Amino acid sequence: MNLTTTYLGLKLANPLLPGASPMVDNMDTVRRLQDAGAPAFVMHSLFAEQIEGNAAAFDRHVGRWEESFAEASSMFPDTSDYALGPEEYLERLATIKRATGLPVIASLNGTKLGSWVDHARHIEKAGADALELNTYFLATQCSVTGADLETRLVEIAKAVRSAVNIPVAVKLSPFYTSVAHLAGWLEEEKIDGLVLFNRFFQPEIDLDSLEVRPHLDLSGSEDLRLRLRWLGLLRDQVSFNLSCSGGVQSADDVVKSLLAGADTVQTVAALLRRGPGELAVMLAGLRRWMEEHEYQDVHEMRGALSQRRCPDPEAYERGNYLRSLQLWRE
Repeated sequence: MNLTTTYLGLKLANPLLPGASPMVDNMDTVRRLQDAGAPAFVMHSLFAEQIEGNAAAFDRHVGRWEESFAEASSMFPDTSDYALGPEEYLERLATIKRATGLPVIASLNGTKLGSWVDHARHIEKAGADALELNTYFLATQCSVTGADLETRLVEIAKAVRSAVNIPVAVKLSPFYTSVAHLAGWLEEEKIDGLVLFNRFFQPEIDLDSLEVRPHLDLSGSEDLRLRLRWLGLLRDQVSFNLSCSGGVQSADDVVKSLLAGADTVQTVAALLRRGPGELAVMLAGLRRWMEEHEYQDVHEMRGALSQRRCPDPEAYERGNYLRSLQLWRE
């Protein structure tokens, strides 16, 4: 049985990646993930706020989430440990490569064009095998249009793509007016792949303190459905790599993602909840499913249920919405 796949120009032993998270900040956890079958590592983002030394702004991104949920708080280091500065981030990247011999995909989350480009170059120099651009843009002002956001994203992606020689993927949010158009535009600009999707963490109102606070909920399998829809829709329209991120909790979720059209599948919440060994459990489940359904190669699965190849293409479109409403019963 062949699980090998190619993603961002990297030949991987299997398509299941531990996604971007603070797990890479603990080398013991890194080794446990490798033992469980991780074919590569995706690092958490290096934030522009860290690059610019703006501790207060970085706290808004990460520090205030530390005690936002119970089941995985012990997996996250203190803000002072997680907030790796640029030099520490690059050193950790190199350490993971030396210790494991596996590919490392770095992640960058910038604010200004210059910070994206400059630090993409530093990340490449440190030995990253590929780079994930974690684009997290919110249109919070009436004066900002959807076209403004798309143009900004593509300009950043183009600038980084021209500045480095390693493969570049863009991690999108699902809230663009036309995800398919944007995907096609990015492919035209020689971007190597898309990660679908990042998550916009929503605020919570604390009624005791009367404060608006960030709140982090780990994803669940129900979050996968949005990813499956767009994987299935995009697989037939673009030729570059697609990676699923968000809602992958079990081997079944891995199988669904591959059938919809993913080249790789990233999981984080399942590993935070159940430990690094869960990666091996999910891989065993993938192999078992393939054996039961007589698949010898993971490539045979990829996109087998994309929109054009599934028995009911309308399941990805408006027809499914209408049927879902009709099927609902109180």
